Amino acid sequence: MINIQNIKFAYSREVVLDGFSLQFDKGGIYGLLGKNGTGKSTLLYLMMGLLRPQKGIVTVDGIDTTLRRPEVLSEMFLVPEEYDLPAISLSAYVKAIKPFYPRFSEDLLKQCLANFEMSTDINLGELSMGQKKKVYMSIALAANTRYLLMDEPTNGLDILSKSQFRKVVIEGMSEDKTIIISTHQVHDVELLLDHVCIIERNKVLLNEPLVEKDEPINLEELFIKTVEERS
Repeated sequence: MINIQNIKFAYSREVVLDGFSLQFDKGGIYGLLGKNGTGKSTLLYLMMGLLRPQKGIVTVDGIDTTLRRPEVLSEMFLVPEEYDLPAISLSAYVKAIKPFYPRFSEDLLKQCLANFEMSTDINLGELSMGQKKKVYMSIALAANTRYLLMDEPTNGLDILSKSQFRKVVIEGMSEDKTIIISTHQVHDVELLLDHVCIIERNKVLLNEPLVEKDEPINLEELFIKTVEERS
């Protein structure tokens, strides 16, 4: 469980979150939605312990994330919106990070890359940005952590790659994994989500499981309706 309790966080004088609380239970795929500037990316970094709240506390399975304990970090993986990869072979990169993730699965890595129509025999420095994103998301799933956080994972992917992304996430999912996806591209993820969380101005407007009815849920309509009625 990830528990965010009454936190305040500001960049210099710009307060992003104040008195904010939210909880993510174990298991399932969560969509974290909100307008620009509502603090979605900041929340992911606070969950990872990469940022520290000025007030309040963020815990993962009861442990304060700011402590950066190895037993917590080995069960968490963040795919940020922007990143780069070193100009080395994929095998060398995997060899370097694998010791930090006890359940890392090279078989799952191969499966994810195959779903993205990519080989394992690649040099990371020779890839396009879209290809790097596919490789990094494959590594993230293969790490087999209990918590996987993704910030705008479909940005920069073409239509086919977005479809491949959904397949990769579904096949890489398991009962003990919790995936939190922060995104504006709601149509890219609406078929994946078990749970949706909508935040706005330090408030949680909606934090509920998605219950499928006769027709697929239109996440964009749900977001607009929720923001208009509750903010």
